[in-house]
Amino acid sequence: MDGPSHLIDRPPADVADDYLKLAQEGLRRMYDANSAGFPQTVRPDSVAAARDLVPEGHSVRYTAIAALGIARLPMSDQQTVLTGAEAADLVAPVTARALAGSDPGAVALAAWFAGECKAEVEAARGIRRIRELVLSGVPIPTVDQSWMLTALVEYGLSDDLRPICAELVARLLRHQHEGGIFPHVLPPDSQNRLRSHVGCFADQVYPIQALARYAAATGDGRAMAAANRCAARICELQGPAGQWWWHYDARTSQVVEGYPVYSVHQHAMAPMALFDLFDAGGDNHRPAVDKGLAWVASHPELPAPLINPELGVIWRKIGRREPPKTVRSVRSVTTAIRPGFRLRVLDPLFPPARIDYECRPYELGWLLYAWTRANRS
Repeated sequence: MDGPSHLIDRPPADVADDYLKLAQEGLRRMYDANSAGFPQTVRPDSVAAARDLVPEGHSVRYTAIAALGIARLPMSDQQTVLTGAEAADLVAPVTARALAGSDPGAVALAAWFAGECKAEVEAARGIRRIRELVLSGVPIPTVDQSWMLTALVEYGLSDDLRPICAELVARLLRHQHEGGIFPHVLPPDSQNRLRSHVGCFADQVYPIQALARYAAATGDGRAMAAANRCAARICELQGPAGQWWWHYDARTSQVVEGYPVYSVHQHAMAPMALFDLFDAGGDNHRPAVDKGLAWVASHPELPAPLINPELGVIWRKIGRREPPKTVRSVRSVTTAIRPGFRLRVLDPLFPPARIDYECRPYELGWLLYAWTRANRS
């Protein structure tokens, strides 16, 4: 790949093929064979003249997601990325680490990954923990509950698991606004009052995916309708240059704050969820997918590129020039008090003109997963 400029006027499927090659190179660089895992993030050794990636931390979640994507590759490509290993070789360590911790999202992803790899023992262990978490009745983030539902569907809807799936679906549908938007935690009133109305982009795409897969497996029309409703709303709200906005009001289904715009939403998460919706018999949002993908190479916010093909990364996001989370925090508070009041003077004061020079393994993992599961031409 010569550089980002040549991507702008090419068909989306061709662009996606280039991104798939990039993702494999990036994950190869990120993978740590000694720990059989991936870091929390990587950053360039120099923003001005990056020659290498510097890893930070370790993440069970991101290892599971990266492995889900890598597992979709031909075996020879898996072995290239994983230094001779195969994606299935990561099932046991990912499951062990997830079950040793207290992160419900990591447990759900581990069970999902084990299910896709047909690792019956590890998948069953993860499903047992999911059952315990659901039956406990504790508040759980929307993303984590969606992953749980996806894991259960992937494992297989036996009679004893159907009530658990039905409970997860009921929670999602109970708290979805009639306009389509989901909150960040279920139930939302378990959060701070000034934040409970806000749902992020991830809180929309993972329910779309989970409900669509559940509907395909069961024929549940209410689940499919909910997935279609959410997808239609985020597409209706999509930015003029294809931006998938960041924060939404779960009481009104309006945008609370658009920035930062995350590259993973553009090239991976929105395509993954909307493709799954269509594959399940839902609505077709391919024009919105293509428009969102085009933003990665032709974002209007600033001219600096997000793509570094030599390092195999797409930089994480374009955000505002502001003290950390200032605009998001202000708009969360103002819309909590007065729905729809976004204090527009903040837009010219804090323009979106800053690139976050980091890349997380899950971003490239979902990119692989979204674009390799079927013919996406």
